[in-house]
Parts: sequence; structure tokens; C-alpha cells
Amino acid sequence: MLKVILYNQKGEKKGDVQVSDQIFGVKYNEDLIHQALLRQLSNARLGMIAHTKTKGEVRGGGRKPFRQKGTGKARQGSTRNPHMPGGGVAMGPRNNRNFKKDMPKKQRRLALFSALSAKYNENKVMAIDKFEGEIKTKVFMEMLHKLPIEKDVLIVIPGKNDIIQKSSNNLPFAKTLLVNYLNIADLQKYDSVLFMEEALKKIEEVFLAKSE
Repeated sequence: MLKVILYNQKGEKKGDVQVSDQIFGVKYNEDLIHQALLRQLSNARLGMIAHTKTKGEVRGGGRKPFRQKGTGKARQGSTRNPHMPGGGVAMGPRNNRNFKKDMPKKQRRLALFSALSAKYNENKVMAIDKFEGEIKTKVFMEMLHKLPIEKDVLIVIPGKNDIIQKSSNNLPFAKTLLVNYLNIADLQKYDSVLFMEEALKKIEEVFLAKSE
């Protein structure tokens, strides 16, 4: 069984928390992580607002503008061709484009576990027993600075917690999310991962039970 160092609110080591090797002991798979990241970013994209009409959608142009021969001009079938003033647009932006990408659930889970395992192997995963006090950004920031966090940090909590969520909301180097919403994009973006002790227990309930 693997272990994560457990700290208290003062930044002091309290001991270790055992974690599942099915989540934190998975072999690193860069291709799978990349595929899962592309899927998440693609599925988060909104459809285009800009929309142009093709020559078939532009109103008018039903009759031939002039006779086929004898004018000295190139023959034309419609005034709504793309090269004509007021005509349709060729290869313009369309608002019906679909960016959605699919990926099997088991592969998405494996990619998530692989990313967590990489963080664990780099000693970027830690835990804190609890955070108590009033909703205050300064106090929460001071607590984070007492922990071995080098850059930015992803804070994972077991459930809704106004004290932690509101205290960390204005910190540019930190993001708080529920363990249920743990995802590839945030794991790739943030350098360290700080779990509340209860979140480490809940992550097995959330992900392992559903992946069987």
C-alpha cells in the first residue's frame, strides 16, 4: 500500500495516509493522458457564433442573370455564386460544427490514475487533516505557505466546504474542487495536489467502485 504524508493546519507532519496503488501506483501513459486532455478541452468548446450562408442559403438568384452566349462575358448560372456580389460564402465559418470527442470510460479513468500516479512519484501529492477557522484568504494562504508547495496547487475536498472554497477563491496559484470533479486538465495545469484527508478516502469510493 502506498502512503501520502499527512500535515496539520500548522504545516506539521502528523503521519501518513494509506492510498490505493490502483489510483496512485499506475504506470505512466503519456499518450492516454494526452488523448484524455484533448477530449476534455474539445468537449468544453462552445459552438461557433459566426455563421455564413452558402450560395444555396442566400435568398434570390433563382434565374440566370443573362443569356449564355453573345454577351462577351463569362457564363453565369446564378448571382448568388460565391464570386458574385451578394453571393454566398465559400468555406466560411459555420455554427453547426461539432467539436465533441469520445473516449471509453475505462480509458478516461486510467488516464486520470496515470496522471495522479505521476504526481505521486514526483512527491507532488500531500494531504492535510482539516482546515478550521473563519473565511479569510490571508489565513488560508499562510497555511498553504507552510506546506511543501513550490508553485501552484490543486486543492481536493470531499464535499462542499464554504470556508475552504471561499478562502481560496481569490488565490491566483490555487484552485479548489470536489473530489468527484477531479479531472485531467486541472492535474496537468497545477504543479501540486493537496487532498483533504477525507477526500483521499472518498476518491476510492468515487472512482474505483464505478470503474469495476
